[in-house]
Amino acid sequence: MTTAFIFPGQGSQAVGMGKALFDALPAARAVFEEVDEALGDKLSTIVFEGPEADLTATRNAQPALMAVSIAALRALEAEGISVKAHAAAFAAGHSLGEYSALAAAGSFSIGDAARLLRTRGEAMQKAVPVGVGAMAALLGMDLAAAKEVAREAATADEVCEVANDNAPGQVVVSGHKAAVERATEIAKGKGARRAMMLSVSAPFHCALMEPAAEVMANALAGTKIHPPVVPVVANVLARPLIDPTEIRQRLVEQITGTVRWRESISWLGENGVTRFIEIGAGKVLSGLCKRIVTDAKAVSVGTPDDVKALAAEMNE
Repeated sequence: MTTAFIFPGQGSQAVGMGKALFDALPAARAVFEEVDEALGDKLSTIVFEGPEADLTATRNAQPALMAVSIAALRALEAEGISVKAHAAAFAAGHSLGEYSALAAAGSFSIGDAARLLRTRGEAMQKAVPVGVGAMAALLGMDLAAAKEVAREAATADEVCEVANDNAPGQVVVSGHKAAVERATEIAKGKGARRAMMLSVSAPFHCALMEPAAEVMANALAGTKIHPPVVPVVANVLARPLIDPTEIRQRLVEQITGTVRWRESISWLGENGVTRFIEIGAGKVLSGLCKRIVTDAKAVSVGTPDDVKALAAEMNE
């Protein structure tokens, strides 16, 4: 069975995530301690105790989700399931999860990944004043139809673009609030099953994020990136990469580009992956994978019990 490790993005966070791993395993505890040290604050306290508003803040949610993913990975490694031992043939992550995937594959140190994601979260939040931008989910529309909706909703002065192509019939648009609101009405008129505004702090993955892309270009230029031990699928290409120079380039493009998750998972399925293991908080990506590659197995691993169950299966 060919396996891909996949890593969740923003929205999967929950107060208390990773605490059982922290309590149960020294290797997992060390991940949170390393992240706290790299950031110079006690992010782990926010992760484990909240308040929820502080954890949901983009500057905290992004490094926090990476920390939980790598802590879960360390727990798997303690059971003999390691990326470096080729337990997975590929890695991929949704938006910020691409950084988690790269850290898992040895391209970034944990400290560098934490610092980059703190910078990324702050830059994305600052790029657009609160209330100016928005995002909306268009359900029951394919990518081509969603692109047409976004094109019709945009104006010469207002951006509306496809931000996430998550799964068949689940596309997210992003841009100026008025344009995104128009998009929901246009989508309903074109037969969308549902079109709803999302509770987000900024319009991610669209041209309005260009100031954040410039910040990340500088941050990534000063960060050492090693070739990953397994290919990591880039969000903006829906294809795997191993070259550090191109990884750096595509991570910058990702800030303003579409997260091509449906295509990424389809590519993995077409290239032999039959099992997707979501590592970290929540079960969002494993659910999407089941919709995209319907005959593949998809499981989530975020607790010590999940680790033990998967280890028992994979070590048979």
